[in-house]
Amino acid sequence: MKEENVILVNENDEQIGLMPKMEAHEKAVLHRAFSVFVMNDKGETMLQQRAAHKYHSPLLWTNTCCSHQREGETNIDAGRRRLNEEMGFVTELEELFSFIYKAPFDNGLTEHELDHVMIGDYNGDPIVNLEEVADWKWMKPAAIKKDIACNPDHYTAWFKIIFEKFYEHLMQNISQNEGKSQ
Repeated sequence: MKEENVILVNENDEQIGLMPKMEAHEKAVLHRAFSVFVMNDKGETMLQQRAAHKYHSPLLWTNTCCSHQREGETNIDAGRRRLNEEMGFVTELEELFSFIYKAPFDNGLTEHELDHVMIGDYNGDPIVNLEEVADWKWMKPAAIKKDIACNPDHYTAWFKIIFEKFYEHLMQNISQNEGKSQ
């Protein structure tokens, strides 16, 4: 299978080139990425445990899915494609925010990404791709926050960074919605 390219970007998310995925992670070059969080009607977030044979962060827990956009693909289309490839379902997605982060790994690779964070709703069970996903579960965001604090080694480096921003976004929306209903 041919290695996919990632889209190299500047800090304004303007495309400046393409590079093979492994090379970009070896050189810690800033590139475009996305992270999808799927929630159910109970307010729980679907987490996935990465497959055991992944080249980094095997068997660690992370958000519902994440990956890299392909050239010419919108953020939403990329999120829906990868959600179907990894978790076996598709749902409507909404982009919440984007930000830049850098996360080095023990194996010498570094994630340096301009990450587009998206959210979707789903209430069923996924049909996971076992090449990508070892397991999955639903958890309330407050329980995830507490578990990350108690067991940080159970989660991917990027998830710990992204989840903090996602959690802040959820809390701000709850506060704003409560203010509107009063």
